[in-house]
Amino acid sequence: MIISASRRTDIPAYYADWLFNRIHERYVCVRNPMNIHQVSKISLDPDIVDCIVFWSKNPKPMLAKLQYLKEYAYYFQFTLNPYDRDIEVRLPYKQEILETFQKLSDLIGPQRVIWRYDPVLLNKKYTVSYHIDTFGEFAKKLRGYTEKVTFSFIDFYKKITENIRSVGIEEITNEEKNSIAYNFSQIAQENNLSIDTCAEDIDLSKYHIAHASCIDDRLIAKIIGCNVIADKNTNQRLACACVGSIDIGEYNSCLNNCVYCYANYRPDMVVDNFKKHNQRSPLLLGEINETDILNERKVATNKTAQKELF
Repeated sequence: MIISASRRTDIPAYYADWLFNRIHERYVCVRNPMNIHQVSKISLDPDIVDCIVFWSKNPKPMLAKLQYLKEYAYYFQFTLNPYDRDIEVRLPYKQEILETFQKLSDLIGPQRVIWRYDPVLLNKKYTVSYHIDTFGEFAKKLRGYTEKVTFSFIDFYKKITENIRSVGIEEITNEEKNSIAYNFSQIAQENNLSIDTCAEDIDLSKYHIAHASCIDDRLIAKIIGCNVIADKNTNQRLACACVGSIDIGEYNSCLNNCVYCYANYRPDMVVDNFKKHNQRSPLLLGEINETDILNERKVATNKTAQKELF
């Protein structure tokens, strides 16, 4: 079993203490986002959890407590974008985020910290040339601290239309996408980075850009030294190459308040939801009550024994 923590919210930034309590208790409960009264209890036994994939824009609150994860394999999808607080409203300044990235890499190794430049969006301020210049600056500062960068172009989901309209975000033409991809690829090569795209239909292989598997069974196998058999995640977009995982986050609970975020599409709900958080609860938000139906989810390891060759 692979745990995703989380596509839905920034657990490392805002819910780290809750996470470590769940690790200590060896289980977590998750509401079904389609039916909130259906609650799954999920074992966090280290023998069952093959890997934890963390998604964060600021995992600094976790750094001093990584020793509590010593029984687990894990890696980070670490988003570092070029946007100011007009887009990423509550993030620290970029220099602090860069320093956190570097420190995390020093602690766990560059293979286990994936740089995400995601999503690329355009308006009058954030132009193609702006992205190319800033991507180059970041790549130089992260050289040796990561082995891979993943990027994507913004998707115009209906539920974020109002948010992105307020900052003048424009559709990206194929010509602009190709210009960005070509230049990003050149910069990545210059800085010893492999480069791929997240859930993009566009074929950029002529620029040596692959399609990403952000929850990646091949990387997990390298980290744990054992084969992992996992099916493709059918709950994601068709272009997504991730393998299956269990996400332990909740929507509309991330205080980063990034205007492009599909998981935080109701900013008016975020503060109220955050008030429901109890770091001792098995749920990220709120408590289990009498109207909930609690079921223990059957989970198992995806590890397979390595066969010796004679």
